[in-house]
Amino acid sequence: TVVAVVLAVRAVWRMVAVIRLGQPDPSRFVGKSVRLRRMLAETFGHTRMLKWSVVGAAHWFVMVAFIVLSLLVLEAYFEVVDPHAGLPIVGGWAVYGLATEVIGVFGLAGIAVLITIRLVNRPTRPAGRSRFTGSTMWQGYFVEWVIVAVLVCGFVIRGFKTATGHMPWPAWAAPVSHALGDLLPASEAGLSIVAAVKIVVSMTWLITIATNLTMGVAWHRFAAFVNIFFKRDPARPAGSGLGAVKPMTSGGKLLDFEEADPDKDQFGVAAVEQFSWKGLLDFTTCTECGRCQSQCPAWNTGKPLSPKLLILSLRDHAYAKAPYLLADTNSDHSTVDALALAEAQRPLIGGADEQGVIDPDVLWSCTTCGACVEQCPVDIEHVDHIVDMRRYQVLIESAFPSEAGVMLRNLENKGNPWGAPPNTREDWTKTLDFDIKRADAETKFEYLYWVGCAAAFEDRAKKTARAVATLLHQAGVDFAILGEGETCTGDPARRLGNEFVFQMLAAQNVETLTEANVTKIVASCPHCFNTLANEYPQLGLTNVHVVHHTQLLADLVTTGKLTPVQPLPGTITYHDPCYLGRHNRVFTPPRQLLTTTTATGITEMPRNQERSFCCGAGGARMWMEERIGKRINTERVDEALHTGATTIAVSCPFCHTMINDGVTGKGAGVEVVDVASVLLRTIQKGQP
Repeated sequence: TVVAVVLAVRAVWRMVAVIRLGQPDPSRFVGKSVRLRRMLAETFGHTRMLKWSVVGAAHWFVMVAFIVLSLLVLEAYFEVVDPHAGLPIVGGWAVYGLATEVIGVFGLAGIAVLITIRLVNRPTRPAGRSRFTGSTMWQGYFVEWVIVAVLVCGFVIRGFKTATGHMPWPAWAAPVSHALGDLLPASEAGLSIVAAVKIVVSMTWLITIATNLTMGVAWHRFAAFVNIFFKRDPARPAGSGLGAVKPMTSGGKLLDFEEADPDKDQFGVAAVEQFSWKGLLDFTTCTECGRCQSQCPAWNTGKPLSPKLLILSLRDHAYAKAPYLLADTNSDHSTVDALALAEAQRPLIGGADEQGVIDPDVLWSCTTCGACVEQCPVDIEHVDHIVDMRRYQVLIESAFPSEAGVMLRNLENKGNPWGAPPNTREDWTKTLDFDIKRADAETKFEYLYWVGCAAAFEDRAKKTARAVATLLHQAGVDFAILGEGETCTGDPARRLGNEFVFQMLAAQNVETLTEANVTKIVASCPHCFNTLANEYPQLGLTNVHVVHHTQLLADLVTTGKLTPVQPLPGTITYHDPCYLGRHNRVFTPPRQLLTTTTATGITEMPRNQERSFCCGAGGARMWMEERIGKRINTERVDEALHTGATTIAVSCPFCHTMINDGVTGKGAGVEVVDVASVLLRTIQKGQP
């Protein structure tokens, strides 16, 4: 016990030392009361874990059992010396006996479920890609069987107490223990021996994790509380790292590009110690459960990216490099272990020939869809870490897929990723039979319709823009557009890692919106919607209410300003865009509209709402060719076609393009159409 405690204290000290190597992040200490409430709700309420109901329920009982185990192990120190002894004060309470008995039974049932799930989903299974692929399996088995052993020892000890007449509780308070007592001999020596075994097993567990700092499957039991407390946005009910991307910082302060110096300031992340301390805490906390991996569109289509394996690679690298980083900076590092020296020489991003920690194909496979962040039970912020690494590659190394370079040049020169002439931004309005106001300082209007680059320049998306404008006009909404004054929000540049281009475009748009006295915005593109609502406030656009067009249209239908009169025939399925659904929790309005416009309602795909499968266009992937594995949009289209629906409804121009391309490639006779267009059809059909 003494050895175990000393090693555990030393391990915690080393772990804290490694985490403190990270960069400052003062924002993590704001709103401590909100953070505390959220941490307690997520841990003891298991709000994230219970999204997978069976696993979540089993894990909750195991967590509670683990907490109680500490009391049972403490009790064993009394029992190993004196078979008659127990915990002082509470040890004789029947309610304590009943509570621990129930928790022990359900804890055993819970750990049996988790062991079964791990065995059924083992990486060596013949079919499918397991969520445990890449996890350190022996550590998982070790932790699970230690819990089994300690719980079983607890019941056997109580059984011996019953057999020897030392059981302090009646049968109703400890029915399992009393039943075991009927089977066991009356042996006080047996009781003390089992108590000793329980102590040895427990301390073996503690010694094992103390000598394995990267054993996340065990350490998350302690680190998860801290990691959840320091999540980026504790006010968000789910997915703290979703929505806005973490702003670019250097030394814990927001980076000002007008004053930044590449020789002094940090541009993104080039080495593991350049992550914030919260990033290093993220890596330490990963429990290797693989929930993120199971949901990742890149991993599910044969790409090299697994959010879990990326985090584990960064964790292992950080702890392997730590002796070098923690050494006296004035020394020549001659006393540092050779392995730590070798680890320090590895580039953070690099191919196999460069011995890079993260392969470039891993970094650029991410669509920033946020499925990993949504599913992580300990609030790891994968997308922020990926974008930080991309920032250094783009801004300093100029190392990124060549196709994305064309997109960036178009943004800089033309203000849109397609490179279309800015003076054609209003061409989509030419076929409308009504006039639309142009927003400026003198014009009064209620809503600014933010059209977006796709709806202004891409033929399929133009239909959505016309549908939205027509519906707003028919409903009597007072709206205007910026026309040629609108430019790209900068979303693809920021997610690619080019913060400079994003800041340039965003500053221009914020100035335009401020001059036009905009107070309400309705956007058709979820990427524009997310950027305007969540990221522009970082740059000074405050007191502006931003909605997606499905939200406004659903409200107009609810209030009777728009009335569908002729339901569409056939069946329809709906694809949730990542940046509308998962990132911003807008699930209901599109479904309300589709329910009122179809005769048969919605046929949902298996992966929907917060578990919706990405179309493959996010994270600037819209402008990068997909060369590895199965195309993500093809995977999603296969899922949609399996529903038997005759129409696939979308509410994002990127999704429209990707899903439509997938349907065309399949040669399927299924129509892909925006929700706004569906609504417009049902209204027009009822007109003379």
